[in-house]
Amino acid sequence: MSEDLLIKNGMIVTGDKRGTVISKGFIRVSGARIAEISEGNPNFTADKVIDATGCLVIPGLVTAHTHLYGILLRGASLNISPPTDFAQVLQRVWWPVDEALTLQDAYASALSASADMLRNGSTLFADTYSGPNSIEGSLQEIARGTKEVGMRGVLAFEMTERNNPEEAHRGFQEGVKFIQSCKKDDLVSGMVSLHASFTVGDKTVEEAANEAKKLDVPITVHTSEGLVDLYHNLEATGERTVERLDRLGVLGPKTVLAHCVHVNDHEIELIAKRRASVAHNPMSNMLNAVGVAPVTKMLEKGITVGLGNDGWIYDPFENMRCALTVHRLASGNPSAIGPEEVFRMATIEGAHCYGFGNDLGSLEKRKLADIAILEGSRVPTPLTSESVIGHLVNTFSGRDVRDVVVNGDIVVQNRLLTKTTDTHVSKVSRESAMGLWSRINLK
Repeated sequence: MSEDLLIKNGMIVTGDKRGTVISKGFIRVSGARIAEISEGNPNFTADKVIDATGCLVIPGLVTAHTHLYGILLRGASLNISPPTDFAQVLQRVWWPVDEALTLQDAYASALSASADMLRNGSTLFADTYSGPNSIEGSLQEIARGTKEVGMRGVLAFEMTERNNPEEAHRGFQEGVKFIQSCKKDDLVSGMVSLHASFTVGDKTVEEAANEAKKLDVPITVHTSEGLVDLYHNLEATGERTVERLDRLGVLGPKTVLAHCVHVNDHEIELIAKRRASVAHNPMSNMLNAVGVAPVTKMLEKGITVGLGNDGWIYDPFENMRCALTVHRLASGNPSAIGPEEVFRMATIEGAHCYGFGNDLGSLEKRKLADIAILEGSRVPTPLTSESVIGHLVNTFSGRDVRDVVVNGDIVVQNRLLTKTTDTHVSKVSRESAMGLWSRINLK
């Protein structure tokens, strides 16, 4: 059990429904949960004290969709013919990487990416792993790396039939086994994942949807990220992607559709009607040149939209800024989306995507203590209750994160990991990346 913790003297951005900002206050953490949050100076002490003078105290940020193994490709020179569409990106980059991954890579990437996200203020992520030659045991290895740094994660093996149906079945079994193994784990939990509707048949989709309902866990699927998904479904069934997923029983309150770039108004209506959520990945969508998801229309329909990184840039502040700007550009409207909406996507809405909204995503009494503390002394203009959300989206970056608390434990202190060392993380990650690069002829 965690020791009692006191965070004092900071400006607290609660992220609650009222948008409460406490100009100078304190948070008392007892065990894993927030026991008290108030204005002024506390009249007590605690086992551990963090003085947040000059700092912002915010909810731990939520990464609603990621691929941890993506970090092992950071900086690599790809010896491939340049892709001209998203299908070629998958075929020439990611699918060869998937097939080269080992269990050691699963562990090393989870360790490295979790450390990177923690240092940048993320405390919860949702990850799907896709290694057809390293299926059995992969989720346990990812959980090992995640917990080694103290991160909170929702994990799944990404089912696909792109090579053969047996591959999807083995991925299904790995996912179910993991879900059952971590029901009482404080930090990691499981979900069901389908790669995308264009790589799985109806039977696999229906089995996955039914199992998710039976186990009462989230189900996630890449949805119309590129036009290949949409065109495949139209050609094979005469249905658009979301229409097919709905027919097969995928859509529901525990469904998280990743991307949703090429969805029309009818599909948005279906998502809203079924109370499914969307994980928006603006930086990845720009990187892969797939388009801009109609997020403003989704928000107008009351759809829960979280913010993900899709395994590319792990600094959530960069992803927030991209979400703010890309929708203004795409719409031609500089008021299309505001900092408040974007901040909610990175906090409480991301938590709601995976059913954690009652426990995470805002700083409130009795919620789990997942907290990020940002150094505010370098902010160039006044930091007030009126300006603070604008600063969070426009001024701060992951480099400003000083301390991070997960489940009541201090996991980053003065920018350093507390449960392991940065040197260890770097060593493990670099060794794994070198092996992966050699197997797929990168440099």
